Amino acid sequence: MNAHEIDYQIIGEEMQCVEIVLDPAESVVAEAGSFMMMDDGIQMETIFGDGSQAGPSGLMGKLMGAGKRLLTGESLFMTIFTNRSHSRKSVTFAAPYPGKIIPLDLDQLGGKVICQKDAFLCAAKGVSVGIEFQRKLGTGFFGGEGFIMQKMEGDGLTFVHSGGHVIEKHLSHGELLRLDTGCLVAMTQNIQYDIEFVKGVKSALFGGEGLFFATLRGPGTVWVQSLPFSRMADRILSASRIGGRKEEGSVLGGLGNLLDGR
Repeated sequence: MNAHEIDYQIIGEEMQCVEIVLDPAESVVAEAGSFMMMDDGIQMETIFGDGSQAGPSGLMGKLMGAGKRLLTGESLFMTIFTNRSHSRKSVTFAAPYPGKIIPLDLDQLGGKVICQKDAFLCAAKGVSVGIEFQRKLGTGFFGGEGFIMQKMEGDGLTFVHSGGHVIEKHLSHGELLRLDTGCLVAMTQNIQYDIEFVKGVKSALFGGEGLFFATLRGPGTVWVQSLPFSRMADRILSASRIGGRKEEGSVLGGLGNLLDGR
């Protein structure tokens, strides 16, 4: 195997973190800002790219590889944590918002997984973290994730995070799954990803679910989140615009706020 063989434990329910246990000389690479805590003996180093040695070598090659990360809205740098002691040590990473952390064994998933562009959390050293372009024009414009998604390649463990609860769906050959464009977390490489216009004028205009579905056709595995971060952010922003209290259980509602001077 090219990737380091790491052990892990996922801790928590709604606000999860993942504890990675490293043998001496083993390493894990993580997204900048995901670090939570580590044992004495773990060395932290900031690097360009993911440290997988995949792709072009040399300074220009590393700069180009790291520069691609800007297209997914990520930092140019990643952080690598290496156990420099003579005993097993642990380092812990936390998800940035409420939801679930999903462990993905790339060796069992065909060596490649494609995910939404901000889903990557951490991975064993040797896993390559890159970008995946959506070749279809309609999928790029209306698919919810844009033209660029993240991809993880290799044979090691990688961890992605999502919002709310996560459902893992196994699609057989030709089986079709329709979902909200923001609810896709990750999929294996053989899944055919496309978009579909919502049928019916009333459903499209007044259904409140948008004009497009994401369509995923098997064979392969799909991970679906119940609460996309964008949906949660929209609800928070909407509530903040109301101002003051919101009389959820009152018949008067906003009128009650007006009557008591709010």
